Amino acid sequence: MIKGAIFDMDGLMFDTERLVYDNWQKMMDEAGYDYSIEDFKQTVGRRKKEVQNFYFSRYGADFPYWEFADKGRARYVERVTREGIPVKKGLFEILDWCKGEGVKIALATSTSRQSAELNLRVAGVVDYFDALVCGEEVKNGKPHPEVFLTAAAKLGLAPEECVALEDSINGIKSAYAAGMTTVMVPDFLQPTDEIKPMITYLCGDLSQAKERLCSDR
Repeated sequence: MIKGAIFDMDGLMFDTERLVYDNWQKMMDEAGYDYSIEDFKQTVGRRKKEVQNFYFSRYGADFPYWEFADKGRARYVERVTREGIPVKKGLFEILDWCKGEGVKIALATSTSRQSAELNLRVAGVVDYFDALVCGEEVKNGKPHPEVFLTAAAKLGLAPEECVALEDSINGIKSAYAAGMTTVMVPDFLQPTDEIKPMITYLCGDLSQAKERLCSDR
């Protein structure tokens, strides 16, 4: 029986990846770089060091990644502070269900703790979470299972007692390698033939995910 639910954040709980993409597209256009949504997709679900390496491979080792990252974060913080954060359909429904069923809740994200806490606070969901594991707190990023294994340990649960909810390919690989039930709610990235066997439930939104989990209890 499922005793813990471990959530990814960007693209799953919040529609933040589109905000980040908008910022990067504008910054790259302003600086005269050839850039598209396909380039951005290569960075989804990765930690900043891995994202930096992608930009270096695409634009050369002199690409000012950290300057762009700092500028993009400042624009992001200003926007969500002013406008709020776009919440994905079914988020409050599934969080309320977990609480009502006594299912412990953790976050397992490649994003920094500073950004994660900002997002959770602005969205009004921080109090739902029993544990947070953020990008700088693990040695290995997704698709390595470390972030999900760490989250399960923080909840005091075995991996097989947990369900992992993800929107990204690397996230599903990570959760599957951790030995968890996996739920994919695709955002930018659709499941590939490689990861389809790793997905326990493929859902259109978090409301559907909640219904699948209800039927599993």
